Amino acid sequence: MNIDGKPYRTIWPGADGVSAEIIDQTKLPFALEIVSLRTLQDAAHAIASMQVRGAPLIGATAAYGVALAMREDASGAGLARACDVLAATRPTAVNLRWALDEMRKVLEPLAPEARTAAAFARAAEICDEDVETCRKIGEHGVGLIEAHAERKRGETVNVLTHCNAGWLATVDWGTALAPVYMAFDKGISVHVWVDETRPRNQGASLTAFELGAHGVPHTIVADNTGGHLMQAGLVDLCIVGTDRTTANGDVANKIGTYLKALAAKDNGVQFFVALPHSTIDWTLDDGRNIPIEQRDASEVTHMTGQLPDGSVATVAIAPPGSAAANYAFDVTPARLVTGFITERGITVASREGLSLLYS
Repeated sequence: MNIDGKPYRTIWPGADGVSAEIIDQTKLPFALEIVSLRTLQDAAHAIASMQVRGAPLIGATAAYGVALAMREDASGAGLARACDVLAATRPTAVNLRWALDEMRKVLEPLAPEARTAAAFARAAEICDEDVETCRKIGEHGVGLIEAHAERKRGETVNVLTHCNAGWLATVDWGTALAPVYMAFDKGISVHVWVDETRPRNQGASLTAFELGAHGVPHTIVADNTGGHLMQAGLVDLCIVGTDRTTANGDVANKIGTYLKALAAKDNGVQFFVALPHSTIDWTLDDGRNIPIEQRDASEVTHMTGQLPDGSVATVAIAPPGSAAANYAFDVTPARLVTGFITERGITVASREGLSLLYS
């Protein structure tokens, strides 16, 4: 995807062949900074501190984290330790566990001296596979936007999204935003309502950044505006991402997604979830069993922004001493989801629907 006309991925091999480079998303949208990951701890920190975020990108970074760990200790104990360290960084996104399982499958049968090269090769493959998966999600999902454009006889199609499920959440293209990019590139008039997504403001800082960089018309709104927009007929469809989807079709996504799904149901607005196969957790049958990450309360009580002089500062927005809870995700029941957009096609949000695509 494009930043000032230059194509980027969110993670790529370092020029030295023994590192990985990422876009530090904690610095966006005010600065574009590239960070080099050279050790297991670098990768674990990048995931835990949200220098990288989004379920597919977390998985890709974890894969490179294992590769970096093999440079330090390629023994069986070293591999086990690397997977344990990385698995502990973010509990909700199942892509993390999926990527670690993929690395184990490749590395465990190998002799220690062969593991480093194999690990870097598999990490690169996981990244390339994610790009192709997201591209296919876009191809399947763009038809939904095209259908609305036909019904509206060429008038602008308004898509509401929550948090960031664009290319910054994946290796490239994105999940929820891949259909939007493809529609825009086809010349369809499309506009995106961007939820700010408190408390970390991934919508205002990341989704708006990447849509703007690509030229897609968009408008940032406060998180509580979605219901009003739907009541006013200003939303044609909602497309969101997911960090974990259970086998029965329940969806864990950024906190606030459930409320958007309720508003969409009440107003007859289609509510789609875009997801790759790596986000499906076949071991869970009920979204209530998904572990919900609770992050530091300071993310709720403080906000970071740019001051008039161009400097970036974090300021308190709550009175000292007030307690704050910071639930990072909520679960949207399958009954509120119109359908899933996957790399294999679109299906209903149910065990039966998923089984049709993933036997």
